[in-house]
Amino acid sequence: MITHKDPIHILLADDDEDDRNFFSEAIAELKMSNKVTLFKDGKELMDYLEQPDIKMPHILFLDLNMPGKTGFDCLKEIRMNSRYKDLSIAIYSTSSAEKDIEETFVGGANIYIKKPNDFSKLKKVIKDVVNINWQFHSSGLNKETFFFSI
Repeated sequence: MITHKDPIHILLADDDEDDRNFFSEAIAELKMSNKVTLFKDGKELMDYLEQPDIKMPHILFLDLNMPGKTGFDCLKEIRMNSRYKDLSIAIYSTSSAEKDIEETFVGGANIYIKKPNDFSKLKKVIKDVVNINWQFHSSGLNKETFFFSI
């Protein structure tokens, strides 16, 4: 479990500027010790992750529907590379389509979150996801625990 004393490195890849700002504001209000790095698309995210000297982040919040390199593309690339085996991936999407949930579950995401449109719900989701004991959560992962609903 990540404690609030540990600096938490969080990545968010989302093509919607308002959603990126909303997310950043929610993190700031939680007053957790963290570093947040934002990306406007999948290509920018993967260019960052492929740098040889970066410190691996703790968690990636990944939007699915981005132009160019989609969240699905990024998930596939990340899970094919053993360098990222410990990276927890939270799909963070407006879609709640069963097909999207199923595809990301099979693709190796750790959790699927439907983007809340309420600021207090967003803060709760971020806090809950950051505080999950990922090793335990991932070992007992099943379809019922995959979709995080608030």
